[in-house]
Parts: sequence; structure tokens; C-alpha cells
Amino acid sequence: MRRFLIRAFFASLIIGAVCLVFRQGLLPAHLTPLPRLDLENPLPLVVDWQVAELRFDRRLCRETITQSGLIKARQIPDKVRRNGCGWTNAVKMSEAGGASIGVNRVSCQAAAAVALWMQYVVQPAAQRIFGKRVVSVANYGTYSCRNIVGNSFWQDRRSEHASANAIDISSFRIEGGNTVSVLKHWRTKGKKAEFLRAVHSGACSYFRVALSPDFNAAHKDHFHFDRGILWTCK
Repeated sequence: MRRFLIRAFFASLIIGAVCLVFRQGLLPAHLTPLPRLDLENPLPLVVDWQVAELRFDRRLCRETITQSGLIKARQIPDKVRRNGCGWTNAVKMSEAGGASIGVNRVSCQAAAAVALWMQYVVQPAAQRIFGKRVVSVANYGTYSCRNIVGNSFWQDRRSEHASANAIDISSFRIEGGNTVSVLKHWRTKGKKAEFLRAVHSGACSYFRVALSPDFNAAHKDHFHFDRGILWTCK
């Protein structure tokens, strides 16, 4: 019995290590059994790992963003990381899911997650609730060389913003000029609040961390989405 438990323990460690390698995109895509990410046909059960494969693979990133009509982006040079800040394999993005979104630098995997979220969560929610599409998305930025804010436990850890692996979404403009603001409408009632809660909840399928104003006061005016090592949806 003891031998069986020891074997089971080491087997679980190996399985856990393999899962972590896949999850963090540490294994080159050509060495994995997963099909490459197709933004038009994501595979729900493994889409998180497929997106993770874009983390370091510039060729795969280029092929993914150029072969899809769901995103308009171009690769930018790496910024060598110093003091925990910088980026690897990032893009400049101008459109995702048929809506304009101005982002000067964001990791390729986060950009792909934004495109998936816009196409399969945001636009369907807008059509269902408003009968119209989202035409633009405003954000408070992606890259910022700083630590995590608003959480004393993690205050000494670099934010995912420090590696351009996060984005803060502040508002959405609907066809016809109607604007839905996280700050103004999250705690209200009606269609705008319903829309915001739907798109926040749906973001958890493509981002590892999806924070709303319910998380803490530091997020009262935006959604924070990132593709880091943690996993929180609140």
C-alpha cells in the first residue's frame, strides 16, 4: 500500500509538472500534441493552453494574427526585461472582434484572448441585449512597470502589466453612440449592467484573471484581464 501511495504521489507530481509546462507555454508549440489555435474555431476544452502557446513563439503569433479576420495587429520588437519590466512577443493591436481597440503593446497571447473574448462573448452579448454590435472598446492601457496594486498580499509582486500581459477595459461604445461604462453602470440595474456582467463573466473563459469592481476599490472603473500564472474570476 505504501509503495502504491508513493508511486501515486510521484505520478501526480509528474502530471502536475506537465500541466504547468503546457499552461505557461513553456513547451514549443511544434512539440505539443495540441492543434494550433484557430481564432475562428477555438476548442473550448484546450483553448487556454492553445493561447498559452503564443507566449514565446513569434512565428506562431504571426501566423495566428495574420490568418484571422478577428484581429488587426502587428508584431513589435521585444523590450529586454529589466527589474521585472519589459515584454516578449508582443503586438500592437487596433481591432478585435470587429471593434476598434487601440493598444500599443500587449503580449500576443493576451491579444488573442481579447479577440476571442470580443468575438464569442462581447459581440453576442451586445446583440442579445441591445440588438446592436460593439464598435469600439476603451482601455486604460496594458504595459506599466509597476507592482500589483490594491492587494496587500501581492504588493511586492510585479503586475502582469509589467510584462504587457494584461489589459484594463473601461468602456464600450455600441452602434448608434450609446456608451456602457464600467464606472457608471456596473452597480446599476438594467441592460447596461446586464451587459457588463455578461462580458466580465465570459472573459473568464479566455483570461486567467478577470477582475471587476466587485474585487476591490482599485478596480472600481475598469475590468482587469490578464494571462498570468494566477487564476481568479471575480
